[in-house]
Amino acid sequence: IFKFLGAISVDLGEDRIKPYLPTILTPLYRELNSTYAEQDPTLKNLSQEIIELLKKLVGLEAFSLAFSSVQKQANQKRAMRKKQRALQTVANPDIAARRKLKRHKNKAETRKRKIESLRPTYKAKRPRSHALKDLAMVE
Repeated sequence: IFKFLGAISVDLGEDRIKPYLPTILTPLYRELNSTYAEQDPTLKNLSQEIIELLKKLVGLEAFSLAFSSVQKQANQKRAMRKKQRALQTVANPDIAARRKLKRHKNKAETRKRKIESLRPTYKAKRPRSHALKDLAMVE
């Protein structure tokens, strides 16, 4: 997709690509700022190359305006998701409590796996099943 975006940008030229610049920059920006553990470095390099190509193609001023608008939009979305999550915690405390229990349980499992990998002789106790009853609220 990134190669396609770069090819279309070069093919359309400077004047015809400017209206579509924010649309083209959105996935490129997302890839550059992603924090996933299994991130592909070639994809990141490709997006950086296409951004440099677009910068040369449309000029620094037009590129900067479009890039800043994409950045602002991404930050607004991130803030809105964070606000929604906080509101959901207040509006639905039972769902929030279930989510918190699940997160805590996953954290404990991760800790056990880490200890087992560091000390192969150590065997942590594991729960028998991951059924819905494990997530139930205990009164």
